[in-house]
Amino acid sequence: MTHFTRRALLIGAGIALPGLMVAGCATTAMSGDMTEALRRLLTISSERALTRLVSDTGFLNDPAARLTLPGVEGDRSGAVLGALLRSAPVQRELTLAINRIAADAADRAAPMILDSIRSLTFSDALGIVRGGPTAATGYLQQAIGDRILDAMLPEVGRGLRQFDSQSVLGPVIRAATGINVSAIQRTITTQVAQTIWRAIGNEEAAIRNDPARAGDRLVAAMLTSGRLMGASQGAADR
Repeated sequence: MTHFTRRALLIGAGIALPGLMVAGCATTAMSGDMTEALRRLLTISSERALTRLVSDTGFLNDPAARLTLPGVEGDRSGAVLGALLRSAPVQRELTLAINRIAADAADRAAPMILDSIRSLTFSDALGIVRGGPTAATGYLQQAIGDRILDAMLPEVGRGLRQFDSQSVLGPVIRAATGINVSAIQRTITTQVAQTIWRAIGNEEAAIRNDPARAGDRLVAAMLTSGRLMGASQGAADR
């Protein structure tokens, strides 16, 4: 696994944020400051989610993120091989392998996500600030679209080809028929993307619920002022 350089990228981005905290804190109503604050909110949320997911056990140890090999249940391998595929030792090793592949894929997507955040513009910054608990994550997800799949698909393919022939998996997978590896590759990649967006959204929601969790005064000021504006608008509407 090649986590070192990409983890360094995640850590480096996190270190860069505190130095930017002070400027503009008193003027969060200005669109430029709001845009910067949203970028920071997404950067912080993404760093925290991705740093957790890209570890070797990041997917495996999270019940909400853990993946299983899709398609095995529908294979046409025959009774003996089918039983072997479903046996505890094979399933255990398959689960370990698939979740390590998922971590590598998330690792591959991390730089693209962070680069996209840096260049992101917001057509309705105030609407996102006052939106739902994952409004900013949803906006980022829409902006990136299928590019996240394009970034991860080759990594998943490489992982699926790296089953060690000396392990219990190699002979079993090679002997199995009716297992569509290309479809499995696409399914795993899609599941990893969904997990990444859910994890980033969870981090955003936690920060929105308690703005101090961001550790960034500009983000906290933006979210607090957004709440105040929302409350004032609600009172005016009544």
